[in-house]
Amino acid sequence: MDTRIGAERIARLRSAMREHGIDVLLCLQPQNSYYLSGFNPIIYSHPVVAVLPQEGEPMLLVHALRDDHARDSAWVKDVRLFGAWSTKQTLGPDWLAALRVILDEREVSRGIIGIEDQFLPIGVMQQLEKRLPDARFVNASELILAARLVKEPSEIERIRAASVLADIGVEAAIAAAAERRSEREISIRAMAAMNQAWLERYPQYEVADFGSLEGGIQNGLWCYCLVGDRVAMNCDNPTLRVPKDGELMMIVTWTNCDGLHAENERTVAIGTLDDVKRRAYDALLEIRAETQMAIRPGITCAELYHVARHAYERLGYGRYLPGRIGHGLGLGAHEHPSLGPSDQTILEPNMVFTFEPNLRIPEFGGLQHSDTFMVTDNGYEFFTRTRRDFIQV
Repeated sequence: MDTRIGAERIARLRSAMREHGIDVLLCLQPQNSYYLSGFNPIIYSHPVVAVLPQEGEPMLLVHALRDDHARDSAWVKDVRLFGAWSTKQTLGPDWLAALRVILDEREVSRGIIGIEDQFLPIGVMQQLEKRLPDARFVNASELILAARLVKEPSEIERIRAASVLADIGVEAAIAAAAERRSEREISIRAMAAMNQAWLERYPQYEVADFGSLEGGIQNGLWCYCLVGDRVAMNCDNPTLRVPKDGELMMIVTWTNCDGLHAENERTVAIGTLDDVKRRAYDALLEIRAETQMAIRPGITCAELYHVARHAYERLGYGRYLPGRIGHGLGLGAHEHPSLGPSDQTILEPNMVFTFEPNLRIPEFGGLQHSDTFMVTDNGYEFFTRTRRDFIQV
């Protein structure tokens, strides 16, 4: 990542830190430590800590095992180490000891420390309090989420690329569905097509996603599909179930380029639908068309949701109203905010969301088209471009 981009987001965060009286910000949540460093180790078997003091250069604290990888990919230049690995020189045997050294060096170990209260386990918080007894900890989760909300040009560029890959996956899945392949075959074909496109069209990007303590995600180009009543499960591993005429199939692709995500979901009619399913499909398309006309800067998430609610009710599907009609996208595949009934976040240009009004009808499963879109100065732009009408194979 261009170091100038890092400088811009650091300046924004420091302004928010001053407003909240925070002396130093500690980020351990993978998406946030990546946001503040540009480093994704893929597997988080050891903590990765981005340290942003109010003054001086930001720092990245990693296990010595990750030293070479961090220095090769992070835009943060001050990389510090903990633990033991080969001949690496470290600040301490564990990350908490090393962190104490860093905070003492910057003279903030007795200051106000911003932490991710929504992410840190209680045990980790207790360890921090024990190692830094003179510090005062405040929750900075909302501060970081607010900084991530409006996307920078480089982030938008990557979401656009991820959206192209998502389109390619869905189109490959639709073609496989037309051949009456199983859920699993359809999903595999879609992922193969996305990976081939990554190789040929976007070799400059990584598609690794953010892993966990237990495992890494080398490849975040995912597809799964669900047939018939299995649509109501919303997310499940694809099976050998083969779609039958008269059923609905939901195809889901989630993709990312350099950690920035996109989503494309489509419902496909397998053969001829009965009147009940076709009427529901047409109603969903009308709900989408009516609601998307209201997408613009200045409207709140809740106001947009209520536009959709009126369409559901007018068309006789009020009882199937979902809890939200979309969600934020970025470093998280599902992130703040939600296009739901109580979220008062105001839409601004360069915010990125999914748009996914849906129907879940117990008698036969459900329907959903989901697009990745960006709020623009005058309205919105869909990044995913797969056809959004009645799709039948």
